[in-house]
Amino acid sequence: MSRLRTTLTPLECSQRALQWVHKETLTQEETIALNQEVLSNFRDYVNPGFLSYRKSVTSGGDFGAVEWRASGPNTLVDTQGKEYLDCLGGYGIFNVGHRNPTVLAAVESQLAKQPLHSQELLDPMRAMLAKTLAALTPGSLQYSFFSNSGTEAVEAALKLAKAYQAPRGRFTFIATSGAFHGKSLGALSATAKQAFRQPFMPLLPGFHHVPFGDIEAMKQQVALCEKRGDGIAAIILEPIQGEGGVIVPPAHYLPAVRALCDEIGALLILDEVQTGMGRTGKMFACEHYGVQPDILCLAKALGGGVMPIGATVATEAVFSVLFDNPFLHTTTFGGNPLACTAALATINVLLTQNLADRAAQQGAFLLDGLRQLATEYPELIVEVRGLGLLQAIEFRENEIGYAFASELFKRGILVAGTLNNAKSVRIAPPLTITHNQCAQVLLQAGEVLKKLRGAQPNDIQLKEYAVG
Repeated sequence: MSRLRTTLTPLECSQRALQWVHKETLTQEETIALNQEVLSNFRDYVNPGFLSYRKSVTSGGDFGAVEWRASGPNTLVDTQGKEYLDCLGGYGIFNVGHRNPTVLAAVESQLAKQPLHSQELLDPMRAMLAKTLAALTPGSLQYSFFSNSGTEAVEAALKLAKAYQAPRGRFTFIATSGAFHGKSLGALSATAKQAFRQPFMPLLPGFHHVPFGDIEAMKQQVALCEKRGDGIAAIILEPIQGEGGVIVPPAHYLPAVRALCDEIGALLILDEVQTGMGRTGKMFACEHYGVQPDILCLAKALGGGVMPIGATVATEAVFSVLFDNPFLHTTTFGGNPLACTAALATINVLLTQNLADRAAQQGAFLLDGLRQLATEYPELIVEVRGLGLLQAIEFRENEIGYAFASELFKRGILVAGTLNNAKSVRIAPPLTITHNQCAQVLLQAGEVLKKLRGAQPNDIQLKEYAVG
C-alpha cells in the first residue's frame, strides 16, 4: 500500500529529531508522542516489515517499546522507564558494556581534535591501532585494513585472497553450511542461507559449501575441486558459527582445516566478527584450538559499542598484494580517527579488566545453569551449547523459541534468535555481566520454561522469526 510522504520540510524534520536528542528526560506526554512518532516512522519510512519481527511491538502494531538510553554497563531503559538486562549485546557489539567510560572518554577527546581524517595527512590513530592489532592477534598477522562493519571486513578478506591467489591459478572458495559472513554480494556468496541468497542470484562464482565441523566432507570437496582444476584460493570459516546457532566444532576440526590449507596451498580466513574480542573466553576463538589464520576478520565489539569499525588483518605475504597499489581496495570512512580511537580504548579495557577471563568464568556458570534447565525440560529444549559468553538454547520448534524470547522480554531480559537457525535463541550479554545478573537470567529462564510447559499449543504464538 502506498503511503503519503511527510508534509514536514527537511529542516522541520531535522529540527524535530534534534529536539529529542537534546532531551535528558521525557514527560508522559512526550513519551507518548515520541513512541507514536518512532512507530509511524518505521512503518512509513524505514521498513514496515521490521515491526512484525520485533518482540517490542504489539501484535496489532499500535505500540512499540522505544529504546532511550543505557542505564548501566549491562542494562538499558526504554522511553517508559522499563529496564532491560541485555543478554543480546547488540548481536555482539557490547563486550565492554554499554557506554564504557574509558571508550567514551577517548572518543570524546578525539572528537574535540579531529572527528574524521583529511585523507591526505597521515592519521595517527589508524597507525597505532594497526600496530596494536599486530601485537594482539595470533601468529604472524601484521597488516590491517580498516572498514566499517563485519561484512566489509569479510569483503576485504575475499578480495585479498583473490588478489594473492590469482597469480597461482587459485580462484575457488570453500565455506560451510550454516555460515553467516554478511550480506553484500561477496560476503553473501560465502553465507549459507537460501532465504538471504535466492533473491540476489547469481552470486559470485566459485563458492562451495560443506557441512561445518566435518573435516572429511571438507577434504572430499577439496579433492573434487583439485581434480577438476578448480584450485582452492581460501577456506573461510567462523571458529564457532554464531548465526548458525552457536555451533561449536569438534576440538580437532580447526587444526585439521589449518593443516589441509597448508597441504594444498590455500589460505585460511577466520571470521571472528562475532567470536573475537574476548567473547568466548579468549581474545580470539581460534586461540582455543591453537590455530593461526592467514586472514582474520574483526568488527562488532572492536568499536566498544560506541563506534562501528571492521578490521581485516593479514600476514605480510598476503597483504603485500596491496603494497604496489594501496588504492586497489579503499574506503572513505574506514579507519577514521573516532573509530580507531574507540577500538584502541576497547582493547585497553579488555586487557586491563581481564574481560576474556571474566567471560570464561561467568560463561561457565551460565552455561551449567542452562544445561540443567535443558535436562528438566527435554520436551522443549534439544540442546544448550556455547563457549564463554556466546551461548544458545536450541528449542524443538521455532515457535517455542520465539515464545521463550518474547516472555523473557516481558520480564525485562533481552535475548533473540539467530539468523540462520531460528530454533536457537542466542544468549550473548556484555562481558561485564555480573554473577548476580547471570543468576537472575537463570531464575527467569526457569520460570518461563515452567510457564511454556503448562501452555496449550494455541497459547504459543505461531510466529517464525530469525532475529527476534
